[in-house]
Amino acid sequence: MPFNKIHVPSSLPAETCKAINDQLHDSLVETCGVNPDDYFCLICRYDADDMILHPTFLGPRDPDATIIIEIALIGGRSDTRKEALYKDVRERLNHIGFEPRNSIMFLIENASVDWSFGPEGSVKKVLDL
Repeated sequence: MPFNKIHVPSSLPAETCKAINDQLHDSLVETCGVNPDDYFCLICRYDADDMILHPTFLGPRDPDATIIIEIALIGGRSDTRKEALYKDVRERLNHIGFEPRNSIMFLIENASVDWSFGPEGSVKKVLDL
């Protein structure tokens, strides 16, 4: 049950942002076993002065074109699956013409009790987990 936030320069076209999230979602489904219906994303746009990104930390990147992909999801995936996700997302970014070096990704893991989609309470309670 991921929730994606993609932090992007304000100049990145909306169709590129949607394509990035589509590729991210497909990768989560394939590499991490995410339900295909769990499709949630916020695109967060920033002026160039509001994204302060080191140009060479752990690899070169163009700070003016870099995106940050933040994925919140229920924990429990192995390191192997997480590494597969990172690799697959970057391959998909390249496939749609987005330079993979200009992406930073991180996961925020939590539990089913940390999610709620309605007045019935947490996902844990609703699904009786």
